[in-house]
Amino acid sequence: MAEQRFDLDRRVAIVTGAGAGIGKAIALGLARNGADIVVCDIDEPSVQQTAAEAMSYGRRAEAVRCDVEHPDQIEALFARTDAVFGSIDILVNNVGHLVRKKPQDLDREDLLWVLKIGALATFQCSQEAFRRMAPNNRGGSIINISSIAGATALGRGNLTHSVNKGGVNQLTRELAVEWAKHNIRVNAILPCQVLTEGFQRWLDSPEFDPNLMTNFLSGIPMNRLANPDDMVGPAVFLASDAASMVTGALLPVDGGNLALNAGGSHTW
Repeated sequence: MAEQRFDLDRRVAIVTGAGAGIGKAIALGLARNGADIVVCDIDEPSVQQTAAEAMSYGRRAEAVRCDVEHPDQIEALFARTDAVFGSIDILVNNVGHLVRKKPQDLDREDLLWVLKIGALATFQCSQEAFRRMAPNNRGGSIINISSIAGATALGRGNLTHSVNKGGVNQLTRELAVEWAKHNIRVNAILPCQVLTEGFQRWLDSPEFDPNLMTNFLSGIPMNRLANPDDMVGPAVFLASDAASMVTGALLPVDGGNLALNAGGSHTW
């Protein structure tokens, strides 16, 4: 018999940035394990496709166009979830972007934009989830998709990414401590480089230095980049009762990168 503690039947999950990549993989993984899902993305056709695939597993799914840079759209996302499902048990904060420039060439607005879409949107989504999970100690699981960049310095013009994900990591810890008494668990997944569609476009672009691939792999003992599906197992675990005593964890899913502590660093 399958381990019942991993069963997500009758639970409702919101996954942001679920039109492609890590967000889509996690949303479908949650659905395969029994969860009904609300998936949002700025790209409406892609998130509708994610919802359609989730429904093919026999789950209920709702697609919502949402740009998490705008607080009112986050509020509308949760209001829509209330209207369709009436509750939320799992939140996956996945949306994130970066501006890749040398630190001396960054504008203040570059960093502000990355933080608005990343750490600040993660905070607001978590607040909205708290307001629904806390009453009567209903509880729930919040999973933040962070990065090894939040735990080590990568160089290579990744300042906006590292600062944002460092904020997400500390937000994870603080909320875990503050909300444990409400039976709300807050954890983060820290991937290494993941072969998403967006990352592949960067690899194929003229600005990518092919020598960097050797640098990436030298920092990963498992000698490969991650795939979006590599994040599904950890996310299902953290969402489930199997992780009932796990909160405040920053879980590396990085092929051993942080253990080696190379970080794929590169100087200009």
